[in-house]
Amino acid sequence: MAVRRLYHEQPESFAFSDANYDWAQKVISRYPEGRQASAVIPLLWRAQEQHDGWLPEPAIRYIAEMLGMPHIRVLEVATFYTMFQLQPVGKKAHIQVCGTTPCQLRGAEDLIKVCKRKIAEHAHDLSEDGDFSWEEVECLGACVNAPMIQIFKDTYEDLTPESLEQLIDDISAGREVTPGPQIDRRFGAPEGGVTTLSEIKDKTKGGDPVAHVVNGAEVASHAFAGVSINSGGNDFDGIPGDGKGPKGKKPSAKKEAKETSPRTKTAKAENAGKPSSEDRPEVEAARSQPTDEHAVSDDHKPELLDGPRDGKADDLKRIRGVGPKIEGILNDMGVYHFAQIASWDENNKAWVDERLMFKGRIDREDWIAQAKTLAEGGETEFSKRVDDGDVPTSKS
Repeated sequence: MAVRRLYHEQPESFAFSDANYDWAQKVISRYPEGRQASAVIPLLWRAQEQHDGWLPEPAIRYIAEMLGMPHIRVLEVATFYTMFQLQPVGKKAHIQVCGTTPCQLRGAEDLIKVCKRKIAEHAHDLSEDGDFSWEEVECLGACVNAPMIQIFKDTYEDLTPESLEQLIDDISAGREVTPGPQIDRRFGAPEGGVTTLSEIKDKTKGGDPVAHVVNGAEVASHAFAGVSINSGGNDFDGIPGDGKGPKGKKPSAKKEAKETSPRTKTAKAENAGKPSSEDRPEVEAARSQPTDEHAVSDDHKPELLDGPRDGKADDLKRIRGVGPKIEGILNDMGVYHFAQIASWDENNKAWVDERLMFKGRIDREDWIAQAKTLAEGGETEFSKRVDDGDVPTSKS
């Protein structure tokens, strides 16, 4: 393992922003008294994100004091894990090229040559404009999609020297980039399309099976290259759910055995004659109430059509976040036009969101604002890429 040292030029001080400080306190509160040191890695990562993508020494001391840890212990963590950058990185992108065997066999060396030519001759050196840097790293975990790189939190896979050059040029020019495979496949699915787990039940059509996979028009999780392309998701707050499983499940064999055991039979005999929940009017009344699998009432249903106006539907795939599969679901609901989406209010949005089974996507990708622009005859950066054929996941 290479020696990792702190950078020779350091800022005088570091402190979390107000928002990051509140976030850090929430993370620390997840751990019992005396175990606050468990928060060291997420806090170091947040400090690195705040400080232009690298971790300065004052931030290490700041977090050590916040967690009541000896400075040397936090320094050990920061210097051990290569996820922490100990010197300045490119303002727009720090490219980590996977050099482990699968990527090596599929062209990682050629990707490194691109980085040397377009960024800097040596790893960790900044480009002349300070916008880019690169390094070779160990396995990034997407071997089936080799060769690959990681930029901040996002991975870009199935790369060629040409597609990596284009990616660097797009980031440099401030154009949106799409993480994941850079060829026509989703995630780790086989090239040419999925072959298993390709059906789910379409709740909008009475449970008829429909082919469905994530459409993949995701955007990068960071804002760089002068363009805000944040996915909009909030940090997981660490609060677990109630642990209750789905209702109506068949009891397990273990539970069935328990209910027929001699001890259970005895208990039932002892309780004979006592009022049960079935005998209580309020329980029976509650059980008699109609139920709906959807929490959002049909009263909030948006304008839906039996078919596209004038027989011609809009290409909803020109909205970032809508691919062929989601477009099909929307069409099955009765949504065919940008103007329909542009008119949704909060209630309409909640109704559609619940039935899409991709909670939060409408807000995360800002469908309504995109649809308004497209309905008025305008263009978005994403729709231009779709029209130019640069978004494989928007092709039917």
